Amino acid sequence: MTTRAVAIAMLVLSGLQLMVVLDGTVANLALAPLQSEFGMSDSGRNWVLTAYALAFGGLMLLGGRLGDSYGRKKMFIAGVSIFTLASLLCGIASNDVMLIGSRALQGVGAAVASPTALALVATTFAAGPARNRAIAVFAAMTGVGSIAGLILGGALTQVSWRWIFLINVPIGVLIVVLAVISLRETAGERLALDVPGAILATLGCTGLVFALTEGPSLGWGSYAVIGALVAGVVLLGAFLLVERRAENPLLPFVLFRNKDRVAVFVSIFFAGAVMFSLAAFVALFVQDVLGYTPLQAGLAFVPFAFGLGGAAAVASKLVARIQPRWLVVTGTAIVAVSLVYGSGMSQDVAYFPTLFILVLVVGFGVGLSSVPLPLCAIAGVGSHEIGPLSAIAQVAQTLGGPVGLGIIGSLATSRALSLGGTSGPVTAMTDAQLAAQGEGYLFALFGCAVCAVIAGIAALFIRFTPEQVAQAQEAEKTAQTI
Repeated sequence: MTTRAVAIAMLVLSGLQLMVVLDGTVANLALAPLQSEFGMSDSGRNWVLTAYALAFGGLMLLGGRLGDSYGRKKMFIAGVSIFTLASLLCGIASNDVMLIGSRALQGVGAAVASPTALALVATTFAAGPARNRAIAVFAAMTGVGSIAGLILGGALTQVSWRWIFLINVPIGVLIVVLAVISLRETAGERLALDVPGAILATLGCTGLVFALTEGPSLGWGSYAVIGALVAGVVLLGAFLLVERRAENPLLPFVLFRNKDRVAVFVSIFFAGAVMFSLAAFVALFVQDVLGYTPLQAGLAFVPFAFGLGGAAAVASKLVARIQPRWLVVTGTAIVAVSLVYGSGMSQDVAYFPTLFILVLVVGFGVGLSSVPLPLCAIAGVGSHEIGPLSAIAQVAQTLGGPVGLGIIGSLATSRALSLGGTSGPVTAMTDAQLAAQGEGYLFALFGCAVCAVIAGIAALFIRFTPEQVAQAQEAEKTAQTI
């Protein structure tokens, strides 16, 4: 490939990663205006986030396999096209049902495009400095997207929440055109696809999340809630049976024979629940209760990103010197203590110094634990198992989000209702109802703290040594550069 084509290919792949990360960030800032415009209940509002995450996490492993089987360039373009179309549908949504359905379709597109993009980095760029540079740029888009999403998302939402989705349309079209020009197709290896497993896992998680999310509003004894709960359990049970018999299972059980690794995945799952739920409820609290504009809310989150980045830099050096579980336990303890303190704040709390310090410290705690866990997931395995285990770790984190939001959201809603609050847009609430809603949001912080404690307890059972984690760091770099 020419130097120009290589540069375009890097722009295409890193651009997709940036767009996916941006979308996950900006949606939190749009929850409050979305709920107000469509008159959504609290549970309906949460589905704007969970519909995307369930489709993304549930179908991610299958999306990667589709690229391996039918050609990565072809599936990358298909995934970006689906994501772009879904973004357009989100932007022109006329009601909440259309919006939530389009968000699920966005998740489908991301599940195909995102894992395929990472695989294309390895096949597009030559081993050595070129590939190392491409991987670094691709990874950097996560950090850039997180910070840019807070600022850009806040500014766009302040104009109209529709623009956070519509802005994806020209970017997506450009990525597709440049992908056609610059990317090379890979030879597909027709492997048996575990489509039933992917569908059963996604529908099973959706059933559980529906029961948890809708329980407070529909009533825990309602037929819909009980039926969804039973269906979710049955479907997940069927998923486990299918995985045992599948020719090429999405979830090979052999990878779970190591008890330390199981503890890693449990910790990752609950850490994902903390991050996903925390972002949503803090964004709602500062806008609905403190009266921040979307842009102000986005800027208020920026210290979190810097705290996370600083702690991650420290943890990446310490992880090869001390037991990784102690880094995770320390990080989750910082998060838990900070959130317990935050759950007791008054509803007229000032940003400086209280919220500023709290957001910064929580970010630091998250960063301290976010580096060791993915490395522990691939510690002590051969190079051929690094890819599957890394993918499973990402799925665990992604699915932990909607499940956690379902549980924590139901607790927050129940708390608000018990204090005389109501479910719906805050613009229609009385002062007393708004105060109750604020208490519900603060109680959600306590729920996030509990999830952080569970993640820390699970980490205590991780026995990987610093030497094994250091080897995992080197093996990961080697796997990326081969």
